[in-house]
Order: sequence, then structure tokens, then C-alpha cells
Amino acid sequence: MDTEQEPVPARSIPKRLAIALQTIILVGLGFSVYEQQWLNTVVIVSILLLTILPALLSRRLAIFIPPEFELATIAFIFAALFLGETRNYYDRYWWWDIALHATSGGLLGILGLLLVYILNETPRVDLHMRPGFVAFFAFCFSVTVGALWEIFEFAMDGFIGTNMQKPMFDDPSGLTDTMWDLIVDTLGALVVATLGYVYMKRGSKSVIARWIQRFIDGNPRLFSRQ
Repeated sequence: MDTEQEPVPARSIPKRLAIALQTIILVGLGFSVYEQQWLNTVVIVSILLLTILPALLSRRLAIFIPPEFELATIAFIFAALFLGETRNYYDRYWWWDIALHATSGGLLGILGLLLVYILNETPRVDLHMRPGFVAFFAFCFSVTVGALWEIFEFAMDGFIGTNMQKPMFDDPSGLTDTMWDLIVDTLGALVVATLGYVYMKRGSKSVIARWIQRFIDGNPRLFSRQ
């Protein structure tokens, strides 16, 4: 792993930001307990546990997760669940759900890209896929998970009576919300898949490319040819 080109303070910034977000969630938990909002308390505790999950998986599986990955995951959980659900940002700002779906499409695209890239580079697995197919898999992986999430929202609203499919543009059925979610999921996945393809084909130096390279450098055992 290349540690000479990136100073330690710069590398610690994502960690500090992640801790700051977790601290805000913890403060929100304290207010919920003080105000005896017990349902909200349970939700916030669940959110806090989700933000700790990347670090636990990293230790459990002995896999280095770049701080940027961890911060992006925690920030998404913070925005989607803490601000979106417990602070009603979905109702306050009509664009909040759309922005988060675009972000989730990108994050899932990165995950799909890494999964198939690891398989492609691992000597124990006899796979030799071209960059175009790797990018295509990442795109399909992200869009598929996004579609499954929309099915989950539909099922929760139908069977439990939640309001996960928010009415949009005077459409109480939630169909417009679902379609816009799928569209922005697809756009986010397309951007990441394209950047991943350019990285594998030409060795570009985009932000996504640097994140992928840091994951590769931090997990040499996953990519070792020995």
C-alpha cells in the first residue's frame, strides 16, 4: 500500500468525519431517550449499529476497507435513515429521496465493480473477464439491487401499512416515486460503471479509480498471484 504519496492527516479526515456523523446520531439518541420517544430510540439505535457494521466486517473478514468507503457508507446511512426517517427530510425536501437513490446507485455500482474485479484478479478463480463485461456486471448488479429495494418498499407499504413509496407529483399510488427511484438508480450505476471501465481500460485517475486502487493496495492477499 502506497503511504508516501498521501500524508497521514489527509488519510485521517474521512475517519474523523465518520466519527462526527456517529456522534451526531448519538446526540440524537440522547434527545430521543430524554423525550421518551421510544420508537424513535429503537430506530436510532439500529441506525447507529448499521454505521458500525463496516468496521466490524472489516475486522471479522480481515479486509481493509478504505476510509473513503467507510465514510461514504456511514454518510449514506446518516442521510437516508437518520435525517430522512427520524428528521423527516423526505417530507421536508422533495428531492431528498431522488438524491439518495442516485447515491445508492453509485455506491452499489462500486460494490459490484469490486466484487467482480476481485474474482477476475484472484488466481484461485478461473475467470478472465474483459473490462467491458466487468463494468456491465457492476451496472446490472446496482440496478438489480435497486429494483429489489423497490419491491421491498411496495411489500412493506402493502402488508405493514408503511409509507415508503412517497406520493410524488399528485400521484398517491407511488408509481411516479418508484419510476424516478429506478431512473436515478440507473443513472448513478451508469456513471460508476463508465468510470470503472475507463479505469480498467486506460488507467484513469478519477476519484472512483483512486478508491478502487486503494482497496486493491490494501488487500494484497485478495489479488496476489502467488
